[in-house]
This record gives sequence, structure tokens and C-alpha cells, in this order.
Amino acid sequence: MDNKVILISIDGMRPDGFLQCGHPFAQQMLKEWSYTLTARSVSPSITLPCHTSIFYSVPPTRHGIFTNLYTPPVRPVKGLAESLAEAGKINAAFYNWETMRHVWRSETMKYTTLIDAYAEENTDAALTDCAIRLIQAREPDFVYLYMVETDDKGGHDHGWMTPEYLKQLANAVGCVQKVFEAAKERYHILVTADHGGHDRTHGTDSPEDMTIPMFFWGKGFEGGRQLQNLTLLDLTPTIADLMGLPMVREWEGKSVLK
Repeated sequence: MDNKVILISIDGMRPDGFLQCGHPFAQQMLKEWSYTLTARSVSPSITLPCHTSIFYSVPPTRHGIFTNLYTPPVRPVKGLAESLAEAGKINAAFYNWETMRHVWRSETMKYTTLIDAYAEENTDAALTDCAIRLIQAREPDFVYLYMVETDDKGGHDHGWMTPEYLKQLANAVGCVQKVFEAAKERYHILVTADHGGHDRTHGTDSPEDMTIPMFFWGKGFEGGRQLQNLTLLDLTPTIADLMGLPMVREWEGKSVLK
């Protein structure tokens, strides 16, 4: 296969939050996408360790990132962005938390856009609009869109499952809908959380922190099919499979398509 792929990460999205956020597109996703509401994060369930595990398909015990402070890996693993760049793919990343740039090597992303959520308002929506413009103008092979406001302005500021949290999550689902409507004919689209949360925090091994939803759209993903036994480590092998790349030996996840 040689497909184009969009990966969307909604930081801090809990499965029950997704179900209760009230956005009508959430119900459409449950009917038309393959999905799971019981995927597993990694421990510690913290943003940078989680996203490093997404892009490198290994747990924190292998990549060595255990906090939101980046340290260079002692034993590097070839990640998704490196594999795509080596194959000649054009990659783009849109993110609103500056530290996210450490998840890939800078030379592997042809296009990058940072809109700092800690300096500006409504950055999830602004990033989404930027991503759609690039998709329509350039059609890069791989697009990564990271949205932090559900986690930061919802969960950390007000508490997970509070009205403000659900409002931020509904806004993020609306962003997913905009990307879907702009790109569904040309791209496979994957949506994931990195971790959940409880009270106003996360990072533990509790079910509220560790249980996350994932969604898969495109040829090969049956609408309404519930997937089982998935983890964050499975995203990179699935994307590699969709885009016709060989699996890296160190990757510990599995492709959803297998």
C-alpha cells in the first residue's frame, strides 16, 4: 500500500469524555470509523513519554523519556518520521506545545507550524485551519496534528470530565470533523489520545489515565468495527503499513491491519 495518512492527537482525551462531549460528529465517528474505546497508554501516562512511544513504537523503558523534559536517547530507535523521510515521503507537523518538536528529528519534517497554546487562545482551531490549507495546497504524504487544549485548558485548568473539559474536547472533535471533510477522499485519518486524566492531573497507572480511544478512517477500516487490544505502540506500525514502509525491527507494536 502507498497511502497518505493524517494522524491527529487530542491530548488528554478520555473515552467517556469523547462519548459525553456532545459533538454530533463523535456519533458519526462511532458509526463510520473503526475504533476502540479501550486502548492502552504507556506508563508514565505523561505527554512527552506518550508521544515518543507513538512515534517510535517502544515503551518509555526503551526510549528513556519519563517526564516532559526531553533528554537525548541513549539507544536511539529509528522512528516513524525518520522512516518516512528515508522513503522520500513529504511530512508535515502542526502542534501547539513547543516541546513536541523533540518527538522527531527536524530534518524529517518538510513543513512545521507551532502556535503556542500558552501564549495564544484557540490554538487547536488555528492549527487545524493551517493544516487544512497545507493539505489542500501541497498534499503532503504524512500530516501530524497535535492539539493540547483539551488537556491543558480543560483537564488541568478545570478537571477531567468537568463541563469546561467536555467543551474543549467537543471543540477538538469539531477540528477532527473539519479535517475529515477536507481530506477524507485523499487520506487515511487516524485519531488518538495520548493519555486520559483524573481530577486535574494524570501520569498514574489508573484506568482513568491509561485508557484511551483510537479511531481509524479509510479503505481497510470498516465502519462501526470495534478493535481490541490496542496500545499507543500500534500506531506507527499501522501508519507504516498503510504507507508501504518496512517495519523497523525494534518496533514493539503491531499494525491494526494485520
